[in-house]
Amino acid sequence: MTHYTESAALLERAKKVLAGGVSSEFRKYNHPHAIFYTHGKGSRIYDVDGNEYLDFTLSQGPLLLGHSHPEVLQAIHDYSEQGQLFAGQHHKEIELAEKLAGLIPSADLMRFCLDGSEAVQTAFRVARAKTGKTKFLRFEGHYHGWLDNVAWGLSTPSVEALGDREDPNVYPWSAGLAPNSRDEFIILPWNDLELVRKTVAEHHHELAAIITEPIMCNNGCILPQDGFLQGLRDLCDQYGMALIFDEVITGFRVSLKGAQDYFGITPDLSIFAKAIASGYPISAIVGKRAWMQLIEEAKVIHAGTMNASNPTIAAALATIQVLERDQPYERLYRFGQKLMTGLEQAAAETGQNLRVQGLGPMFHAGFTDQPPATDYRGTLGYNRVKLAKFIAGMHDRGVRVIGRGLWYISAAHTEEDIDHAIKTAREVLGSEELGW
Repeated sequence: MTHYTESAALLERAKKVLAGGVSSEFRKYNHPHAIFYTHGKGSRIYDVDGNEYLDFTLSQGPLLLGHSHPEVLQAIHDYSEQGQLFAGQHHKEIELAEKLAGLIPSADLMRFCLDGSEAVQTAFRVARAKTGKTKFLRFEGHYHGWLDNVAWGLSTPSVEALGDREDPNVYPWSAGLAPNSRDEFIILPWNDLELVRKTVAEHHHELAAIITEPIMCNNGCILPQDGFLQGLRDLCDQYGMALIFDEVITGFRVSLKGAQDYFGITPDLSIFAKAIASGYPISAIVGKRAWMQLIEEAKVIHAGTMNASNPTIAAALATIQVLERDQPYERLYRFGQKLMTGLEQAAAETGQNLRVQGLGPMFHAGFTDQPPATDYRGTLGYNRVKLAKFIAGMHDRGVRVIGRGLWYISAAHTEEDIDHAIKTAREVLGSEELGW
């Protein structure tokens, strides 16, 4: 059985200087505690105790090319030798922007930021400035960063506690949120177009934007129902609101041109982040010129000392160039679908109620007897205790999966990796020691 002695010792040392021993809250919830890693290569990651893991977390999604892709690392090394940060512009920044503008349907203009949370807030600022309205409409369970005005409606004591669909109860995700940040948005269940239409008709005079994940990746990996995204597009056109796609997860993972190309719906503003730069800190707000020109004209201020640093831009440009050249998407979908099917078959063979949902490049696996979820409320019936046992069992056998049941496929995964993951899942699902 896997041992974590050195990680446990380092965690105790870290707790003396890092709050909780970590630099991001979710890292606490690895198994059996926060783990310290030494290196990653391809589809594998290694910890300080010498454990090797077949990795389906991919650093929460950014490593679309896998760990330590040699071309990306070489590009970072070469360009960093010319400088790290200029407080000014540089050549590859233009190259990257030109590349993204040629790929992403909504990208007439863009600005680079450091992370998705910051880029989301920039999009809100643009929408408010252009429309003269102050609120935005968002959806239960959709994650748009950790800042105050989006840190509501991400958790709840129970589905009953959410209350009425038309006027949901909304719970803060964290202590210390500014109370008036709750007044900045209207929140609804996802995938209910008629309810959105009714709400927008009543509140369009105060709504600057609708923001959505085009696929509800962070809770259940739920696809939009037919016509839902187009319905949002039509409402925003009708009432002069911005349609904002949060493509932090779907961008470059669903398609090289994003989920907006996959679904054929072009938003006004979009947020890209995780998969742009193979784990280096960058995000982008991209959008149609009619909206982004407010930043261009400095009517909306966007700034950041660390934006578009040399190594980050080099990482992003190299990542996109590799994706363009290698076109790994057929493999991502094929391997993802094979893994999804294999997990379902393993569950059937072992009598487990494992439900798998998603596209393939990313998907969710959780335990439930309920019908497939279509919104956040539908995910609350998942058995989290069983999921935790499953994730722990996989981890102890050398397969690393995000604790909430989200799986990511990378271009570095092989068919043998997929077969091994299915075999390991079958062992875990049939293991009496986990007390199923």
